[in-house]
Amino acid sequence: MYVNMNDEQLNSEIEKIANLMIHDNLSDDEQDPIKLEKYKNQIKQDCDFDDEKAMKIVYETLLFRKLKNSDSGDILEKGNDFGAGFS
Repeated sequence: MYVNMNDEQLNSEIEKIANLMIHDNLSDDEQDPIKLEKYKNQIKQDCDFDDEKAMKIVYETLLFRKLKNSDSGDILEKGNDFGAGFS
């Protein structure tokens, strides 16, 4: 999926950013690029990604949080409904 990053590392980064978002009380529906800049920059620093790849991780993290907060069904099963690659 992402160069130099296996699924375990990617999932770990998504969980890290999700926890940071929760700590900051950021809505899992947030779409304001200015508010998401902090998380994009953190991913760029952690993973040495460019802006585009880092923003993809930000949006995957928001989807992960939304699915995790869903009260129906298994998160991995729901992720497959959206084409998300959580493993």
